[in-house]
Amino acid sequence: MSGEGLIAEPRAVHASIGHARLKELMHRGTEFLGCEVAIMGGAMSWVSERNLVAAISNAGGFGVIACGAMGPELLDTEIAETKTRTDRPFGVNLITMHPQLAELIEVCTRHKIGHVVLAGGLPPGWAIQKIKASGAKLMGFAPALALAKKLMRSGVDALVIEGMEAGGHIGPVSTSVLAQEILPHVSHDIPVFIAGGIGRGEAIAAYLEMGAVGVQLGTRFVCAHESIAHPNFKKAFIRASARDAVPSVQIDPRLPVIPVRALKNRETENFAAKQREVAQLLDEGKVEMAEAQLQIEHYWAGALRRAAIDGDVESGSIMAGQSVGMVTREEPVAAIIQELVDEAAAALESRG
Repeated sequence: MSGEGLIAEPRAVHASIGHARLKELMHRGTEFLGCEVAIMGGAMSWVSERNLVAAISNAGGFGVIACGAMGPELLDTEIAETKTRTDRPFGVNLITMHPQLAELIEVCTRHKIGHVVLAGGLPPGWAIQKIKASGAKLMGFAPALALAKKLMRSGVDALVIEGMEAGGHIGPVSTSVLAQEILPHVSHDIPVFIAGGIGRGEAIAAYLEMGAVGVQLGTRFVCAHESIAHPNFKKAFIRASARDAVPSVQIDPRLPVIPVRALKNRETENFAAKQREVAQLLDEGKVEMAEAQLQIEHYWAGALRRAAIDGDVESGSIMAGQSVGMVTREEPVAAIIQELVDEAAAALESRG
C-alpha cells in the first residue's frame, strides 16, 4: 500500500476534503520524517524491532527501533535487518543513560540513520554534537516548556511531547496539559510530535489543529500481526481496559525511580522488592546512584522481555499505555494506520 494511497484514496471514509486537510496539517511532519503519514511508532523495547519497524514504515508511517538495553553489535544487526525489510526511512531511539551511548551513536552514523531520538533525560551536549555532525536529525522528549526551550537552544531538530498516559517510562503530567502548555509557544519554531494515550484518529486531528505536526503511538501497534510480541502479551492487551494500565510506585524517596505504566499483575509487587534491594545497596555504599538507576533500567528490560517475548504475563512487565482499552483485536499495521487516518480525516471534515 503506497503512502499516497493512505491519504488520497480512503477505504472506509469518503472524505476527500478531510484527507486533503489532514495531509496539509501533517505536511511539516511528513516532510521532516520523509514519510507519507506523520505517525511515528513509539519505541518499545523488544517489540519495536525489525519486523514492526519495517511494517510501520512500509505502511507509510515512520518506524523507530527501540535500542533500549542493546549493545552496539546487536543494534548494528537490528538496523541491517530492518534495512532488508524496508527501503523507507526509519529512526533509532537511544537511551541517554546507556553506558555505551557514544558507540551506539557511531553505529547509527555508520548506517546513515536519518533520525535519532534521544530519550530518558536531557541529552548530553557531546551526544547532540555527535549526532548532528553525522547529518542525522535529532529528536528529544520535552516534559515541560522550560525543557522544550532548553532542547531547542541545544540544537534539537524536533520535539516529542509525551504525557503520563503513555506506556513504559512516564512523567507526571498528562498529554493534553503538556500540549496546551508547550505547543502555543514552540510549534511555529520547531516540529512537535504528540505522544501518550493516543488510540484514535479524532485525537490525532485535535493535536494537529493545536499545532503539532504529527503523533507517536506505541500501544496501538503491539497487537499488529507484524509485532513479535507473544500471544499471551497480545491477549492481555486485548482484554485490558484503560484503568488496568497503572504506574509503578516509588518505594524509597532516595532512589528516584521514573514510574513505569504497565498492566496490573504480580510483577508490580516484584518491582517494589527490587527497589528495596537496590536502595539497600545504596545505603551500604556498594553502588553509586548512576549504577543504581542503571540496575533498575536493566531490571525493567528483563521484566518486559519475560512478558513481551517469553509470554510470562504474571511475573513479567506488561508495559502498556492507557489507550490499551482501544486495542480490541489483532490486525495488520497497514489497517491500523488506515483506520487512524480515516478517523482523523472524518473528524476534520466534520468541522466544516
